[in-house]
Amino acid sequence: MAIEIVVGLPHLSEGPILQRARAMGVPTLISANCLSRWKKRDGWREWSGWRLGTLANARGLASLDLDSGGYVAMSRYNGIPWSVDEYMALAASYPFRRFASLDYCTEEGVARDREEVLDRISRTIRANRDCRMRAADLGIADRLMPVIQGRLPSDFERCLDALPVSMKPGTVIGIGSMCRRPLFGTEGLIAVFEHLDRILPQGVKTHGFGVKGDCLPYLRGLEHRICSLDSQAFGIAARYDANKRGVPKTDRLVADHMERWTLRQMARRSEPARALQGELALDPGERFHPDPWERAIAQARHEIRALIEDGSLEHDEITSGWVQEWAADIYREGRFD
Repeated sequence: MAIEIVVGLPHLSEGPILQRARAMGVPTLISANCLSRWKKRDGWREWSGWRLGTLANARGLASLDLDSGGYVAMSRYNGIPWSVDEYMALAASYPFRRFASLDYCTEEGVARDREEVLDRISRTIRANRDCRMRAADLGIADRLMPVIQGRLPSDFERCLDALPVSMKPGTVIGIGSMCRRPLFGTEGLIAVFEHLDRILPQGVKTHGFGVKGDCLPYLRGLEHRICSLDSQAFGIAARYDANKRGVPKTDRLVADHMERWTLRQMARRSEPARALQGELALDPGERFHPDPWERAIAQARHEIRALIEDGSLEHDEITSGWVQEWAADIYREGRFD
């Protein structure tokens, strides 16, 4: 079965973009950030809830999925401005085909080093658990798409192993931090999907967030595992086109690029399959720190992550200052594993 191309919409305002999406009959996705309401208080921009009225404009679309908007939230606001309960209220307000769990992306622009990548994996695990519990309370758990995060292929496996998800056939797992990832290499997109194909149970599918269209011929051999990909890359092409020609970036221009981009991706699904690379070296594991203070820092991070994952700490509570205080106690007490 061919990989489904999901078109990421920049907004749900009535106009050329929505009209074109309806006419093409393509599955679509919207980010929670695009449905946010903001206000200024004391000179600061604050999140103030959801613009639920715009969801009425989704009528006539073939389908609509919801993404939590984690990368935008981190890059613009340095954190997710809405709580699990607030996000799940949004998920329950419309019959989305699928809605993604909250997650913490691991792109280099957000996670500066290996320790932060591991921190964000732990937060993603906890956020998934919280979303699943709330979804069950709301009666919408059947439409929740868990999301796994990581930098190395083995990171995604660790995240997957910790999720409270029944891996039955038909389950769809969202794969995050894909849109800025190279195609090849030990941390490349192909290496991640290939590794997941090796470890996922039969019948469990994946959705790739922000996967580049030129990857499709390389993923042909994984069509049994990848059910869908989404992207809003046409928006970048529309901005470049408008700047080059010195014209406004109107919704009509964006709609034209959206249609051309979608048709191009659909055509790429019929291109001859290209050979997948063999899986390369995986995560070498945690580094050994001979210096006692570095060992204490590493152990403090490990203990804090474990507490986040089992629910003893909130997934947004960890700070660098707290890690150092925790490490200081380990260092003074000589409490090394």
